[in-house]
Amino acid sequence: MDDRTITGLIGVYDADGGLLGEAAYVWGKVRGTRHCSLCDITHGTVRRKPEWDRMVEGLGTPVDLVHLNEMPPDVRDAVAECGAPVVLARTDEGVHPVVRADELDTLGGSVERLGTLLRERIGGTA
Repeated sequence: MDDRTITGLIGVYDADGGLLGEAAYVWGKVRGTRHCSLCDITHGTVRRKPEWDRMVEGLGTPVDLVHLNEMPPDVRDAVAECGAPVVLARTDEGVHPVVRADELDTLGGSVERLGTLLRERIGGTA
């Protein structure tokens, strides 16, 4: 990602966290009115995918996952500009999108495909 030093990645779900937020998302997903392609990549039916944890470990860059109601101010500002879901890079110059919602949608829930895309864009060891 050009010459900026990346200190970490932030994946932002297009859903609120907490019991009520999660329940609202699940209900919306069942009804076909809610969708978060980052959720599809990181989680299976009930819990986080083990392949997600392995992919993150191989990136060599820390990855934080947050919900809309958990964003720090700089992440909130970036999401206001680019939307969610999104994967952002925290750099020495601020927070910048790495993989946007439309790109996440094309990955079909694949951890492997997101890992490949992230390594292409930010580098990494795996």
